[in-house]
Amino acid sequence: MAATFRRRLQRGAASTAVAALVLAALTASQAPGATGAAAAKRRPAPPPADVPIDGGSAYYTDLPPLKSPVPPHGSPHTGKGPTTGRGPAEAGLPATVLAAYRKAATAIDASDPGCRLPWQLLAGIGKVESGQARGGAVDAEGTTLRPILGPQLNGHGFARITDTDAGRYDGDLTHDRAVGPMQFIPSTWSDGGPDGTGWGADGNGDGKKDPHNVFDAALAAGHYLCAGGRDLTDQNDLDRAILGYNHSEEYLRTVLSWYAFYRNGTHEVPDGKGVLPVHRDAGRSDGDSGGRSEGRPHHGRGPGAKPGKSPRPGGSDKPGKPGKGQQHPGKPGRPDGNRPTPGGTEPPTQKPTPHPHPEPAHPTTLVRVGDKDLSTTAGTEFATPPQVRAQDAGGKAVAGVPVRFTLPPATDARFPGDATTVTVTTDKDGLATAPTLRAGDRTGDFRIRVSTVRHTTPAVEVGATVKAKPAPKADKLARTSDKELTATAGKAFAEDAVEIKATYQGKSAAGVAVTATMITNDPKQPVENDKGPYFKDPEATGDAEDKPVRTLTGLTTDANGLLKLPKIYTDAHSGTFLLRLTTADGAVLTVKLKVAAPAGA
Repeated sequence: MAATFRRRLQRGAASTAVAALVLAALTASQAPGATGAAAAKRRPAPPPADVPIDGGSAYYTDLPPLKSPVPPHGSPHTGKGPTTGRGPAEAGLPATVLAAYRKAATAIDASDPGCRLPWQLLAGIGKVESGQARGGAVDAEGTTLRPILGPQLNGHGFARITDTDAGRYDGDLTHDRAVGPMQFIPSTWSDGGPDGTGWGADGNGDGKKDPHNVFDAALAAGHYLCAGGRDLTDQNDLDRAILGYNHSEEYLRTVLSWYAFYRNGTHEVPDGKGVLPVHRDAGRSDGDSGGRSEGRPHHGRGPGAKPGKSPRPGGSDKPGKPGKGQQHPGKPGRPDGNRPTPGGTEPPTQKPTPHPHPEPAHPTTLVRVGDKDLSTTAGTEFATPPQVRAQDAGGKAVAGVPVRFTLPPATDARFPGDATTVTVTTDKDGLATAPTLRAGDRTGDFRIRVSTVRHTTPAVEVGATVKAKPAPKADKLARTSDKELTATAGKAFAEDAVEIKATYQGKSAAGVAVTATMITNDPKQPVENDKGPYFKDPEATGDAEDKPVRTLTGLTTDANGLLKLPKIYTDAHSGTFLLRLTTADGAVLTVKLKVAAPAGA
């Protein structure tokens, strides 16, 4: 079996001020933003969900009707397929907007399958943020017919964000506004993203990144929702992704209501024919002097509302009574007040809450377990998995805390399933133990970031080192055949005439580097021969192709410790010549090569 070998031939860039500005931008809108260093492939995690990033902006609070759409017979609710059905008008999604959501989910499923982004989640957020781009008021390319702008972020009821885009996206030269169907802040779209170029995306392949285009905005929103290695089939990750848009319990419940509603079935309607929402969250101002955001679909009070009073989000002017066809704002998704479950399954009877389980005690600290950093060699598993302990202010263990372990882009070490992030829950002793971590081929030091999923507990880091594999050793080299090696001057030896086996302490030695040298027949001080048998340079071209090479390095034994030497040629000299094979550990084998003179010479 031929060995694998390589031939080597011998012939005789952000400052603290900038970070603060980005964070300020993120706290100004229900639009997504990001912090953190650039990642190689997947975007890093956005700000923690318990850090508000909406700035108090208004959003549509209209809820789905009590009657859900009826899905087609036999259609499973996978969350990704083109499930459609008949039902209330609210189940109708404008054709181009619907196409944008599906296209974005398909693209992200190909680039980031672990996120499992359902297009219905984009639809739920699009409904709450812009009423599906004003009911689908977009052109054939998906660009809104007129700009959708949020309130001016001038510090009156919102964060104060002075202009960052010279009015390029929002037309405002003094302050920023959230823009487009998915309501991005200009700074987060253009240069506030994790890689310094922003979250902006080109979803329709026209070479532009336009927040006013629903294909571009939907793809950018999908990237944001999937940031930090989220798996959106995990309820905690799903909640955290939505809360990253607008850190509000009511906002979370509203989006989840529409998400569950759309997962039960939708149908396509012509662009511009989608149902427009009317109500917004009570008690909030658009920030403009006129009480309504310029160019943005009506977020104001319902028709006929009295000045100074806001109707209930359900549509009724009487407190505590939802309007016809609407659900109570605190109890979205079902008339009995239970929280909807994505996929339309029957939820358990409980009070609405953004998490499916009771909150555990709040940890105040994560503490590393073990004083020494982890260490292993390339290609092997770490003997000790990363582990931390969650505890409260009194040092008492806190159980039931979701803890996330995140590997940096600088390493190719991986958790099972080639995962770069894993989430585990602390046990009764407060311990969170990551699954087995395996090192890749890349050597060096790296840090594993460990943080809680739902709390502001400071993250900790666990150091790890991957060392280079020790060079394979061989204490003996031997030929696999005792057949005499002969050739005629000017001819070549038989193909693969020389095969050797390397062993170490009697066992096959794989991956051993071997050097082959044609040497002089001088028992006291042999040197490289300048005549007789030779190798050829396989990478040489032109006149250098036939130039003799008498030292060959980088030959490596295969998994069985075997090595077949490349073809050996001869010049016009005849006689007995020596080929010496050596390893770095001092194993030596000398092979005789006999070259006969041509007939009649």
